[in-house]
Amino acid sequence: MFWKRLVSDKMAVLCMITIALVVVAGVGAPWFAPHDPTSLNIMNKYAGISLEYPLGTDQLGRCNLSRLLYGIRTTILFAVITTAITITIGTLLGIISGYFRGKVDEVIMRICDMMLSFPAEVMILAIVGILGPGLLNVVVANIIAKWAWYTRMIRTTVIQYTDKNYIRFAKVSGCGTGHIMRKHVLPGVSGEVAVFATLDTGWVILNISALSFLGLGVQAPTPEWGMMLNDAKNVMITHPTQMLAPGLAILLVVAAFNFLGDSLHAAMNPKSYMHKKGGRLNVFVRSKKSVHH
Repeated sequence: MFWKRLVSDKMAVLCMITIALVVVAGVGAPWFAPHDPTSLNIMNKYAGISLEYPLGTDQLGRCNLSRLLYGIRTTILFAVITTAITITIGTLLGIISGYFRGKVDEVIMRICDMMLSFPAEVMILAIVGILGPGLLNVVVANIIAKWAWYTRMIRTTVIQYTDKNYIRFAKVSGCGTGHIMRKHVLPGVSGEVAVFATLDTGWVILNISALSFLGLGVQAPTPEWGMMLNDAKNVMITHPTQMLAPGLAILLVVAAFNFLGDSLHAAMNPKSYMHKKGGRLNVFVRSKKSVHH
C-alpha cells in the first residue's frame, strides 16, 4: 500500500525521476562532460553558449557544463554520505535511549540538550573554523551539529513503538533485546528515518554549497556548485548568466528532496494521504453506498 500511494503521487514520481537523473549525470560525468572541468584556457574566458560549450565558460575558460556535472559528485555524494552517517549515529543512540529508558536515556538526553543549545549553523562555522577549510571538515562539522537532533526525534518515535502489544509479547516470549531492536523496533522507526533523511539531505546540500561559497568548504580546483557561485559573484553585473547554472541546479535538487520528503510522509500516513488527495470524501461516499446496498 505504501508504494501504491507513493507512486500515485505525481509530485513524488517527478522528484524521484529528477533525483535519479541528477545522480546518473553525476556518475556518468566522465562520459557526459564535453571537457575536462579543471582545464584552463584564459583566452577563451566568458565564452558564450555554443555547441562546444553548451553553458559557456567561466573566468578561467573552464567549461561550465563540465564543472556542473562533476560538481554533482562533490555536492550530492558528500551530502548523502553526511546524512547517512548522521542518521546511523542518531538512529542507534535514539533506539538505545528510547528502548532502555532510565539512566541510559537520561545521560544521552542531557548530552543532546547540551548539543542542541547551540544553533547548528553557528556550531558548523565554529568547527570548520577550528579544523580549517576542506570538504572532509565540513562533513565532520555537519555530523557533529546534527546527530543530537536525530537522536531526540528517533527516541520519541521509539518510545511510541515500545508500548505496542507485539513488543510486549516479544519480551514476554523471551526474545532477546538485540532481536527485538533489530526485528521490531528498527523496522517500526524506519519510515520516520527515511522521511528525516530525505528532508535533511536538501539541508546538507545547501550547507555544503554555502560553506564552499564562503571559501570554507571545497577548495579549488575541485568543481562544486557553491564554489561556482562564489566565482560568479565577482562578475554578477557584467556576466549574470554565470550564476544561473549552479544556482538553478541547487534550487532544483534541494526542492526535489524536500518535496519527496513531504510525499514520503504523506504516503506513510494514510490520514494525511487521504486529506491530501481528497480521499475522505471518496471514503464517505463509498461507505454510504455500501450501507444502502
